[in-house]
Amino acid sequence: MAGLGSTVSDDPLDRAIWRLRSRACWDDAAALLEQQAVTDAGAALRRAALLVEQCMYTSAGWQPAEDALRLAESLADGDEERGAAACERGYLAYVSTLFHDRDRSDEARSALGRAAALLRPGSPRRPLLDYRRGLIAQHVTKHADAAEAAFRRAHTAAATQGDLLLRSSTSRHLAALAVQAGELAEAREGFAESLRIREELGYLVGTAPALMALADVEPEPQAGRLRAEAARLVRLLGGVPSWLAKQLGVTATRG
Repeated sequence: MAGLGSTVSDDPLDRAIWRLRSRACWDDAAALLEQQAVTDAGAALRRAALLVEQCMYTSAGWQPAEDALRLAESLADGDEERGAAACERGYLAYVSTLFHDRDRSDEARSALGRAAALLRPGSPRRPLLDYRRGLIAQHVTKHADAAEAAFRRAHTAAATQGDLLLRSSTSRHLAALAVQAGELAEAREGFAESLRIREELGYLVGTAPALMALADVEPEPQAGRLRAEAARLVRLLGGVPSWLAKQLGVTATRG
């Protein structure tokens, strides 16, 4: 999710993509890169990442994401680009395993392992890779210690690189592990930090899940207020994230 970046540059294209992405308009954001992505590996990878993120939030759009990723893989040249494409391949397989009723966990682990072999130790893409390997450990293999180690590496590196959205994601998942360990004060702090970052960035589509995560460790009536705000945002975005809309009983209205 965070591999697309969270720092809005002065470039008009970057700003337009961020604005659309943060409001759950991934198809429109991807369309801005469509022409360039035909021949440019970087644009192809960025477009694929947008469509993979859409799958994660909507549990739909699987085939366009697969097609975009295959294009990115075909254009990749050199270990860095191939490693980045493998990282997206692993993430798509992971998301499919969670939300598409297809067990692609072996593919996810294999692709992320390939990415680890291709990306140099100092690559700016390593923090995202660590984060995604942490997701596999947390949700697929259920290895909390391995997940925490991966998330902490990504968390530290994200701070160094200034990738605020990735740091928000690592804060949230470290907080979830803290809940499992019974460390509710630590969890509350992590969830609050994750929410604060997303609100400051204006990452609207990711704010409702952050609100719900914090609500789970807050007492009433604060928890109820957080859940109500999450439901309002999900309705505003037409039922996205889809899995959260189902949990909250919000009817999807996106076309």
